[in-house]
Amino acid sequence: MTVEPARSAAPLSVPAPRTADSPPSAAPAPSPPGGRAAWLAWSIGVSVYILAVIHRTSLGVAGLDAADRFGIGASALSTFSILQVLVYAAMQIPVGLLVDRIGPRRVLLIGVVLLSFGQLAFAFSSSFAPALASRAVLGCGDAMTFISVLRLAARWFPAARNPFVAQLTGLAGMGGNLITTVVLAQALHREGWTPTFTAIALLGVAVFALVALFLKEAPAAAAVRPVEHPPAPRPNVGQQVRACWREPGTRLGLWVHFTTQFPGNAFGLLWGLPYLVEAQGLSRAAAGGMLTLLVLSNMAFGFLFGRVLSVSARARMPIVLTVITATALGWALVLAWPGGHPPIWLLSAIIVVMGSNGPASLVGLDYARARNPVERLGTASGIVNMGGFIGTMITLFGIGVLLDGLSPAGTDSYSADAFRWAFCWQYVPLAVGTAMILRLRRKVAAGA
Repeated sequence: MTVEPARSAAPLSVPAPRTADSPPSAAPAPSPPGGRAAWLAWSIGVSVYILAVIHRTSLGVAGLDAADRFGIGASALSTFSILQVLVYAAMQIPVGLLVDRIGPRRVLLIGVVLLSFGQLAFAFSSSFAPALASRAVLGCGDAMTFISVLRLAARWFPAARNPFVAQLTGLAGMGGNLITTVVLAQALHREGWTPTFTAIALLGVAVFALVALFLKEAPAAAAVRPVEHPPAPRPNVGQQVRACWREPGTRLGLWVHFTTQFPGNAFGLLWGLPYLVEAQGLSRAAAGGMLTLLVLSNMAFGFLFGRVLSVSARARMPIVLTVITATALGWALVLAWPGGHPPIWLLSAIIVVMGSNGPASLVGLDYARARNPVERLGTASGIVNMGGFIGTMITLFGIGVLLDGLSPAGTDSYSADAFRWAFCWQYVPLAVGTAMILRLRRKVAAGA
């Protein structure tokens, strides 16, 4: 296996290498300080991301309840997550541009408002159409969180720390997923639909106040910088997006994110609980425990990959290809198991492997960050961050359609055999994404 040459992100104090698309820049800004103030700013910003993950994954433990409440089948149920993910993906470039122009703090505040409003509407929805619209609003708010936190971190931390902080951000988000699988699942069982989702929506009030009152976007030193040249005119939206897209590192980052993230995402967001309960015969409590294992594995891999990547950028592609191979082989064993009922140890193993998917997808953001100047990092991150959610949307829809097509009309549950064939759909986006990674990897390594 050829290994790409090491190349690290340019620190904020040193402008990235100029390209034909890069405008002349002002004198370099002071290097971000890091330290306690940086961790405080990051902690406040990441509280919004944790809240967004709680909202995003809430349907993962409520899928069966939603099917009963709205009287829908697998295809319609998957539409909830598909629309939410579609809106999320579609908003990434606009959000990246917003972050670059108005700053991460304001974008985070808008995101909290949209998350709370969408979840509150979902709590009181009693029919399919209003519930679907509320998930779209929720997806829009969710889209505003992760990129904003990364941009905040880039302003507060030295460049060498950014890969680790990005992985730590993903790890913190998994804390939100853990709250969903442990707390929300139990609350939904005890309190019911409307009280549970209303309580989640009201969490936004406290988070909004925290950001509005205490979050500083950048160190005080960054506000005062020597200017030797007048600031260059800001490129228009089209120019900024085209400049990001022409960078092969941005495109490679998008396909890394696409290929590595979607298996674990589709399982955790929607199809994991129905698969474990209906196809494998586990109780809801046991299935919830398995989903908790997915979250814990994700957190462990996030910490591991963050430490490795902060030491050497050469580890990026080996991590990506190892995760893709392990996920493909793990699912091949599970789906090929006679009778469609693999033993619990094998189910646990594939869930642990899928825990590496989210952390590996963040490597895509490292490629974009290392090869784009700081003034367009938000836009480049938005392009990359679309990838995994487009892959998730394709997977959610494909599995839902195949489940309905492979099951008798009017059925309320799906067999192990139907799930087995439907889950084979994962190999389509996996193959396409891997081919694109291998093609673009050569371009990036050659410095194209």
